[in-house]
Amino acid sequence: MSPSLPRVLTDELLDREFMAQVEPDWRKLLSCLQCGTCSASCPTAELMDYSPRQLWELIRLGLRDEVMNSRTFWLCTQCYACTARCPRGIMTNETMRRLREWAVANGYSVPQSLLMMRQAVNYNHNILNEDNKTRLIWSEGIEMPPERVQEPADILLFTGCVSALYPMAYSIPQSLVQIFEQAHVGYSLLGSEEWCCGYPLYSAGMKDEMVKLAQHNVERVRAAGPKILVTTCSSCYYTWHHLYPEILGETLGFEVLHASELLSRMIQEGTIRLTETPWRVTYHDPCDLGRKSGLFDPPREIIRSIPGMHLEEMPRSRENAMCCGGGGDVAMTEPEAVEHVSVERLQEALSTNPEAIISSCQQCKRTLLQAARKTRTRIRVLDVCELVWQVMEK
Repeated sequence: MSPSLPRVLTDELLDREFMAQVEPDWRKLLSCLQCGTCSASCPTAELMDYSPRQLWELIRLGLRDEVMNSRTFWLCTQCYACTARCPRGIMTNETMRRLREWAVANGYSVPQSLLMMRQAVNYNHNILNEDNKTRLIWSEGIEMPPERVQEPADILLFTGCVSALYPMAYSIPQSLVQIFEQAHVGYSLLGSEEWCCGYPLYSAGMKDEMVKLAQHNVERVRAAGPKILVTTCSSCYYTWHHLYPEILGETLGFEVLHASELLSRMIQEGTIRLTETPWRVTYHDPCDLGRKSGLFDPPREIIRSIPGMHLEEMPRSRENAMCCGGGGDVAMTEPEAVEHVSVERLQEALSTNPEAIISSCQQCKRTLLQAARKTRTRIRVLDVCELVWQVMEK
């Protein structure tokens, strides 16, 4: 239920400049029809104190404190569904993120977990506050030549914090490098010189603090001299492909690919051969890779190239796919909200009667696996890299 608003809106309660301060494209926000499409599209709307539709009206009225003391924009998973469906073309998810920026810049309450994350990234260059020298811990237990770290190669793997430091995701970069080794494809890694891409800071409303991370990472990659930077993380991909050129104001000088794009290319070129695997699977579209980056086909091309494998799409897929709940830093601030959303998405996936759920994002894998454990559901959840490694001819 929404909080009670003041009965009388006086000039003292209204900040006429607030909307323009928060949203540079404020005239677009004025065109809002109050149709409720954003609220209907939002996976966490029912957990918010004000729905997105209600929040836009509060912003337009200038009820600054009502807006800034709301939980609504901290519950946004940055899934882009509202923006993709808005009939007026309002960048609603960006307004949510800018409200976070405004909260950070103007002394409003910021979730403690995000302040701790900021400290961890700024001090240890990863979201877990681990010694960044342990960033290759995921590679323990597999045969990988040590000279792969910072050696010259055409492909450089940017691992990302989740795959590098969360045990549940270790098998994703493990699978990709084993594919490279098996296919005799040269690659390199940055090791401890790889820093967090900065996307968690961006989502938290701390965009300015990404700059030094972007400068460091781009400088190190350029020094390594690859033709291609590949990442298994959808958020890292979005950051490298879209945000870094914008933040730095320059082209990167190398191609940025998501692992699904590279693997699809390798399969088409015959570098990878796949064995018959008669599974029925469904595919979950990560928000950062799908709606926000437009990459829907490469993972599906991989699945359909596997002999005997059948892909059954979920009722909501591609542009209309439901978020798993793991984005927008909500897992750090409102884990109960993530659980609520991920269980719903899991149930939709299970409606296709799959033997496995495939995705292309380490955070999506973690979130859906946690939902399966919560509901005591026995189902394989695999990243596309793990899938290819399992069915690859060896």
